[in-house]
Amino acid sequence: MWLITAMFALTYLGMAVGRLPGLQVDRSWMALAAACVLLVTGTVQLEEIAGHIDIGALVLLMALMLVSAQFGFSGVYHQLSEWMARYAEHPSKLLLGVVLLGGVLSALLVNDIVAFALTPLLCQTLLARGLDPRPFLLALAMSCNAGSAASLIGNPQNILIGQAGDLAFWDYSVQAAVPAVVALMTTYSVIWLAWRRRWWLSGPASVPLATAPVAESLRYKPLLAAVALLVLFSTPLPREWSALAVALVLMMSRRVASHRYTHAVDWNLLLLFVGLFIVTGSVASLPEASAVVNRLVGEGGLPSDAWSIAGISLVASNVIGNVPFVVLLLGLFPALSEPTLVMLAVMSTLAGNLLLIGSVVNLIVAEGAKRQGVHLGFIEFAKVGVPVTLLSMLAAALWFTLR
Repeated sequence: MWLITAMFALTYLGMAVGRLPGLQVDRSWMALAAACVLLVTGTVQLEEIAGHIDIGALVLLMALMLVSAQFGFSGVYHQLSEWMARYAEHPSKLLLGVVLLGGVLSALLVNDIVAFALTPLLCQTLLARGLDPRPFLLALAMSCNAGSAASLIGNPQNILIGQAGDLAFWDYSVQAAVPAVVALMTTYSVIWLAWRRRWWLSGPASVPLATAPVAESLRYKPLLAAVALLVLFSTPLPREWSALAVALVLMMSRRVASHRYTHAVDWNLLLLFVGLFIVTGSVASLPEASAVVNRLVGEGGLPSDAWSIAGISLVASNVIGNVPFVVLLLGLFPALSEPTLVMLAVMSTLAGNLLLIGSVVNLIVAEGAKRQGVHLGFIEFAKVGVPVTLLSMLAAALWFTLR
């Protein structure tokens, strides 16, 4: 018990810190290393792992990453870059376009992939036009979080929650759409108010980058894949196998080698899930863990009202991250009701907009911008993130309370 507890504590401390001082190791390495310690020492047996790891969630996430890759190979993202260049003379309209683009794409695809693909294109296009990319990067990160709350396939934590509770795809979206739309409106309003007189850079604009032409036939594949996913998710077929079938069909191409699809998968994120599943599952299986949880939250279990879930999500998502928080909560409370799971999915996602470390999407945007020579700082993010998150979660809590 003591070794499991120690590995659990070190893992979630690592989730909060982000990396080990002086070493180039990240959250995925720390979670996987803790899981390996438990396996090597015999504390957790190999046959027990199957009960801890949610294979369906991992397969669904990987399949959605493969589908998302098609949007890049088809030239959709480059077309969006050209569209942004045309609207650069009207920053307010461009900001609205970025918010809508990030929100809609993140509801259909995994938001991590959307943020990863659009960040460099956004930086290059805006720098070429003499615009400061920072307000638009903030809009991209926060709209990717907000928009993904509307769908069970929008982000990793929603995928986990949907799989754990076997939630109906469209029923969830009906309940989550209003908070997601309000969060997108809040994102635009707050960023516009904060940056409306500071759109332009003082230095000269750089030379715009040319986009490569793409075969016309490839441009229809992402649309057909998205429609196929939505249709299949409306059937009783398991979502993970439906998404995997669509991904495998997409990978049969005469123009794009299959290994390019596998290179587009974020294996680091999948390994993070595996490590968290093993460590959290080991803790949840301890009888002592149930006793501690009951002592903390009472015999009635986790509070199921919107305000309590909002408060817990706001704190935990910005201490250890919303994905580790959801994995931990699902491990400790495997029988949460459907309304509680829906609120948890929405609140944990919206809470990720508070601070730069609140979600993986924020870090992806910040790191991608850094590689393009644009610095998006912690304080700069918080100045917009705090009001956006508090207003969005307040509206979501009111919505669920009224329902």
